[in-house]
Amino acid sequence: MVDTTSVARALRTDIERTGYYPTLVADSLATSVSGEDLIAYAVHHEATFDRDELRRHITVLALTATRLIVAHVDEHGAPDGSKEPSTASASTEAVRLEKVDSVVVTRVVPDPATYSPETAPIEVMLTIGWGAVSRIDLEPATCGDPNCEADHGFTGSSANDDLSLRVSAAADGSDGVTRMLAFAEALSKATAERLR
Repeated sequence: MVDTTSVARALRTDIERTGYYPTLVADSLATSVSGEDLIAYAVHHEATFDRDELRRHITVLALTATRLIVAHVDEHGAPDGSKEPSTASASTEAVRLEKVDSVVVTRVVPDPATYSPETAPIEVMLTIGWGAVSRIDLEPATCGDPNCEADHGFTGSSANDDLSLRVSAAADGSDGVTRMLAFAEALSKATAERLR
């Protein structure tokens, strides 16, 4: 049994630890969580450089018994030369668990020849698909005859790729990697239980 009060407190602590507009992040998340108990969460704070400017972004994943909540907060700098303060946009999406159709976890481990279950990954990528965004990769189809000049149309593949988050021990610490794996496991378990 999950102590949902402890999960909620730990989430708030991790949001505050990022130092990235914690009140805005927590408030926007609370709007979508709407009082449901939290089962698991993941916080991913990243910084990118846009020319000579630092831009920050945070993604928070929150899991309830019925939904996956995805929150994003982005910082927008003031226009060049403007004395106006910067702005931030906060958006949340609530996805019913029965809509989640793929949870892909990619692990990067050091020295795979000596791998054991106790070996901690140095990087984890979590990709979640629920059908909101699909990617189609097309290429010309061929028949295998190198001399054929006929038009065989196109062939391709379609993939759900609604959200991808990458954490690494180098950038996010080994605790960040462990927390992302724990969230991925909780989400996989929750989606499997919804199918029963």
